[in-house]
Amino acid sequence: MRIAVAMSGGVDSSVAALLLARQGAEVVGVSMHLWDHDRDGTGAGDGRCCTLDDLRTARRAAEVIGVAHYTLDLRERFLETVVRPFVGGYLSGETPVPCLACNTDVKFDALFRRARALGCEAVATGHYARIETDPATGEARLLKARDLGKDQTYFLYDLTPDQLAFARFPLGELIKDDVRELAREAGLPNWDKPDSQEICFVPASDGPAGFIRREAEALGFSLPGHPAALPGPVVRMDGTEVGTHPGTMGFTVGQRRGLGLATGEPLYVVGIEAERRRLVVGGGGEVLSREVAIRAVNFLVPAPGGAVRVLARIRSRHPDVPALLVPEEPGLRRGGRARVVFDDPVRAAAPGQACVLYDPERPERVLGGGVIQGREVAPAGASGECGSTCGEKGSV
Repeated sequence: MRIAVAMSGGVDSSVAALLLARQGAEVVGVSMHLWDHDRDGTGAGDGRCCTLDDLRTARRAAEVIGVAHYTLDLRERFLETVVRPFVGGYLSGETPVPCLACNTDVKFDALFRRARALGCEAVATGHYARIETDPATGEARLLKARDLGKDQTYFLYDLTPDQLAFARFPLGELIKDDVRELAREAGLPNWDKPDSQEICFVPASDGPAGFIRREAEALGFSLPGHPAALPGPVVRMDGTEVGTHPGTMGFTVGQRRGLGLATGEPLYVVGIEAERRRLVVGGGGEVLSREVAIRAVNFLVPAPGGAVRVLARIRSRHPDVPALLVPEEPGLRRGGRARVVFDDPVRAAAPGQACVLYDPERPERVLGGGVIQGREVAPAGASGECGSTCGEKGSV
């Protein structure tokens, strides 16, 4: 089988290519030119990955493995499906997850379309995740990685069933230390390269707000005069003003540091009202949520016909907590809406982040997920994040 491997220049994707080649697959290494980090020519664009150096490292790794290597120019697709929605999300008061669109719309859509032209039948990446075949239906199912500390299923729940069917995750059964050792033994040039932890196209020196200020005009956003870029009041939930902010963009629900408030008590961002130029803050109890509304729902298993028990994760490194999924309409379809009601309140559920759902009877299995649209603040006296068990059995 000829398989295209998305080679970013990092150790994980290089080892994915190495393992498939050793298994006898005809591997085609493909690197994606997604973003020009020095777009203004100032040298300020110090992106964390997907740089020209990364592309050169990927090519050297492919040479060591002994496989073909190509570079695809997907900058326009990345701009339209990842970067522009990212900027728009922050300007509207959300905290978007650009890796979701990058995986679904770039790696497993645009890349696969190009890879088919090279005769490839599947696309592999260096994600830490696993795939199994449902014995009853023959369909692909997404499972957590063996190395739970590196598991990346949170960023893969939005794949379509068709995309999952041609996806390959060669690292799913490995732990990170083993991956690095395989790379070292094979003489790969990136065996000790540090992991990329943040948003690849946002320079560390910028942060989201700095990136938006620098790139907004080129991306078609009229930033001067935009409510999210203007100073405004910081208020408590009852409307009492406690300070000011330089612009709501760049803040996220749950944030404590960088608020510049001297109130004598720890305060957190509990709401972002971008159009009103207001940043709403509150105490620890006010950042808890009993339930969230989710949109753009996607299921990788047959969608439930009604309410069903799930384990829910509201951030990539958040624990899975028991909850009840309540569809807003029967026969929940891709793109639909639902509510997730937690057994115990969760902290800092931020609009724009994903809420990914797992099977309470088999916690390694991904059911699906959606994008958090809004949240309901937990009542006073709520006890914090969940530590209970699921109770009722699921029906997904």
